[in-house]
Amino acid sequence: MATTLTAVPNRDLLATCWTWSGDAAPGRGDETSPVDLRTRIEAVAAAGWRGIGFVHADLLKAKRDIGLPEVRSILDSVGLEIVELEFLTDWWTTGERRRTSDEWRRLLFEATELLGSHTMKVSGDLSEAPVDLDTFATALDQLATEAREYGTRIAVEPMPMNNLGTLENGVKLVTSIGNSNLGLCVDVWHVHRGGTAYSSLPDLLDIRSVFVVELDDSLESISGASIWEDAIDARLNPGEGEFDVPGFIAAMVQTGWTGHWGVEMISESHRQLSITDAVTGAFRASEAAFDSADRILQSHRFADS
Repeated sequence: MATTLTAVPNRDLLATCWTWSGDAAPGRGDETSPVDLRTRIEAVAAAGWRGIGFVHADLLKAKRDIGLPEVRSILDSVGLEIVELEFLTDWWTTGERRRTSDEWRRLLFEATELLGSHTMKVSGDLSEAPVDLDTFATALDQLATEAREYGTRIAVEPMPMNNLGTLENGVKLVTSIGNSNLGLCVDVWHVHRGGTAYSSLPDLLDIRSVFVVELDDSLESISGASIWEDAIDARLNPGEGEFDVPGFIAAMVQTGWTGHWGVEMISESHRQLSITDAVTGAFRASEAAFDSADRILQSHRFADS
């Protein structure tokens, strides 16, 4: 249901894991950052962010090097209050894939309790192999129920390169499962690349089932040999590309979103910046996108994707 707000009601920003990881990327090596964790956390806080996201690989390294309670102490010392964790996959599989997934699952739930996180992001299948939807849905329901025991929620992220494909399919899945501890991660990149019009969001989404909203940007044309390469190598800061991110923000506000906003910067150019420059640039660009979204809301108009 659409609301009639004329300004973004909550401008709190969360730096998702890749935004502050330095020269690290999804699916590359062990996915850990080469830069000291404390240095990176302090840079995020100094740039003005209110929240921070951790990827499972960085959490494992931190647990081994300094311990997760020390990570919590660092977050408290710099005033970062909002924590999100990611990125669990293969939770519906069997065999070795499931054993590995369960190891990450245990780590993420442990970190949830120690770091005070209330949301965990999970993915569908990225392998292009057939996935039985009933098995997938049953396992997702079980995961969400287990997560409640640790004080967190599960946000599943539909992507054009996973088995969900589109936001519409994600909505159908979450609705069919009907677990109040299960919701969606709505990322403008995946929404746009998946072909969902921003103007459809107020009617498509039940805001009670939206747990995470993320910003980034890109060019209309696909960069690289595949949409996966485009996703991990060519994103731009919010408002610096061609995805009309202010229009997306305005549509989500009209849908009823009043939570914080994650910013997921994944690109080769971003990875080559210093941590300070990377997190400062993404923060300032996001604030400018909010200003543009306010102007859209004040003029009572939407922009299609």
